[in-house]
Amino acid sequence: MSRPARRLALPLMLLLTAACAKNDLSDPPADLGDFVLGHNIVVADKMQKVPISREATVEEWEAAMKKAVDDRFGRYEGKRIYNIGISVDAYALAPPGVPVVLSPKSVLAITANVWDDAKQKKLNAEGKKMTIFENLDGDSVVGSGLTKTREQQMAALSFNAARAVEKWFLDNPEWFDLPAKGKKPKTGDAAAAEDTGAEGK
Repeated sequence: MSRPARRLALPLMLLLTAACAKNDLSDPPADLGDFVLGHNIVVADKMQKVPISREATVEEWEAAMKKAVDDRFGRYEGKRIYNIGISVDAYALAPPGVPVVLSPKSVLAITANVWDDAKQKKLNAEGKKMTIFENLDGDSVVGSGLTKTREQQMAALSFNAARAVEKWFLDNPEWFDLPAKGKKPKTGDAAAAEDTGAEGK
């Protein structure tokens, strides 16, 4: 079994304990400074399918992931362009007809990258690898293969993946010229005092 598929094989068979996550796209977007989405690049031509899974094509995964990225990051209306690139590495879509005792879950493995368009610079040194699970709810707890279509599973995983990418961005505020976590931006008075001190040297 390939490395991307191995990233999913064990989690696929475990019961998830994550709480349900609501659709937050109607809420105001998180603070990413002057962010606006530029290129939305998704590739899935090298993805691996875990053996216990429904089938999904490269084109289907690319379309689902692109839509999720556009839905989440297309809400930002800044003027500084950032390009997002995502590779779909491996997936498992829980199939129907599997014994409930196994209750396999749908899982997605991706690698994400982000570029500052104006600087023509990649902001993360290495691709960020993420393993994305479906939410635990009344349907998926018995295996979403019994209650959801594969299209619904792909949409849910892509939604969670785009949200995970946004959280990753929020964990790296310096990429967006925001204060580092735990630090507050300087007020006008503080900035003025700092400038005065510099002039007096």
